[in-house]
Amino acid sequence: MQLFIEHSKPIRAAAAYIRLSVFVLERGIALTDEFDDKDSDNEVYAVLFDDATPVATCRFEQADANTLKIGRVATLKAYRGKGFGKKVLRAMEIYGQKRGLTNSLIHSELTATGFYEKMGYKAVSKPFLEDGVPYVIVKKSLYAHS
Repeated sequence: MQLFIEHSKPIRAAAAYIRLSVFVLERGIALTDEFDDKDSDNEVYAVLFDDATPVATCRFEQADANTLKIGRVATLKAYRGKGFGKKVLRAMEIYGQKRGLTNSLIHSELTATGFYEKMGYKAVSKPFLEDGVPYVIVKKSLYAHS
């Protein structure tokens, strides 16, 4: 397994492959909803590879001066339940900490809230719809994870 956190074309392409597989093909989310205006050449992704196969990803966004917003967290179906989502999420939290960010937030699909709670996140919003899918905002302090 190799983990990369960067904005190079190969890493962005690997992240796009995972997102297309999980969100568009598997979940039925519209291509135009999944790939948004934040998908720029400068966007940073964490991607975990199993040999040459990209298997898990998430996207970095700085929400404000202190807050990391992690988005587009996805793991290919055949690789779920093996801790790979946790690896990319934790790596992105460390990436944010190294940039001086002290909080992390995620727009979590309601079905994934338990996963984030196990990672120390707590719901801080009421459920809302985003692209027709129910979400809740989860947040955690990065101080305790230095």
